[in-house]
Amino acid sequence: MSGKAAAAAAAATATATAAAKGASAYPWREKLAKYKMELAKGVWGYWELGAWKPLALSARKRARLRKEVLLAGEEWPYDPPRGEMRNKRKGHKCDRIAAEKRANTAELMKKMPEMLLDYKKRRWEKKMKEEEGKS
Repeated sequence: MSGKAAAAAAAATATATAAAKGASAYPWREKLAKYKMELAKGVWGYWELGAWKPLALSARKRARLRKEVLLAGEEWPYDPPRGEMRNKRKGHKCDRIAAEKRANTAELMKKMPEMLLDYKKRRWEKKMKEEEGKS
């Protein structure tokens, strides 16, 4: 008998909770309206008269409210703007420099025939000037 009584009490509690939820289908709307000004001040807190003031709403409650709003399919405008992604490469600097040197060497090797011709031409011109100076 006690099992049936407990089941009946649980069922009555469940219907009472459902009725309470029916009265306020979106309890997060009331919370959002209550903390709207506080949420607009910032995510973690704000500066007031040179002193840091934390929010009146704890981070746990803020996160729970945010989750309820997002699960309901609504928009949450109180998140801070996201920063840019880091461009800094990971890895060892010597590996990166070595790769750059190899690429630079490959480019210079493509220019090598022209560079050799310029060198030979300069050397020949220098030789001609020396011969003109002797005679």
